[in-house]
Amino acid sequence: MSKKKDLGLGGKAAIAGAIGSAAVAAALLFVNKKKKDEKLKRFTTPFNEPPETD
Repeated sequence: MSKKKDLGLGGKAAIAGAIGSAAVAAALLFVNKKKKDEKLKRFTTPFNEPPETD
């Protein structure tokens, strides 16, 4: 006795929506990490220049 599991159109749409949502969330995390890294790089002093002192 085997049961045939058919998701139907609604089930397939739900799975596609979940995958799409996960992809969007991953893209947003990636972009936020890149922005954070760029911000940290902007405020660091270069190693080849001496620090300014009074």
